[in-house]
Amino acid sequence: MRESLYPPMAWMANQWAPMLGERTFPDTLAELTEECAANGQNRPTPLILTYGEGDYACLHQDIYGDIVFPLQIAIMLNRPGEDFTGGENVFVEQRPRFQSKAVVVKPELGQGMIFPVRHRPVRGKNGYRRHPVRHGTGTVESGRRNTLGLIFHNAR
Repeated sequence: MRESLYPPMAWMANQWAPMLGERTFPDTLAELTEECAANGQNRPTPLILTYGEGDYACLHQDIYGDIVFPLQIAIMLNRPGEDFTGGENVFVEQRPRFQSKAVVVKPELGQGMIFPVRHRPVRGKNGYRRHPVRHGTGTVESGRRNTLGLIFHNAR
């Protein structure tokens, strides 16, 4: 799944790169994986996240080494409201000189979310700037919630 989703994600990441004055990424996941390995990042990062009643994830960023691909995907593997309650996805964007902005997302079974690993470009008066984004999961109130996480860079 990472291999087939990587090319359009790389295209998006490479659209962001000049806006942020950052590097571009290779066209294939194999090339990114080779680059990660040369940097000591050998552990694949896709994961199944399982949350039971009372579980949650604090706001965080999935940065596992010096090489960080800027986008990731989470795909819902259960039916919200039937298999579990609560457990909403929470994204918080820090906006310079403003209050942070929180967004709560409730994907349905099989729906995915693409979101920034570290920050996203936002146009300002003097060009683009980085707005840091962190993500987490609200408390699961009942049942079991499973999500597939697709991070494209490997970990140390």
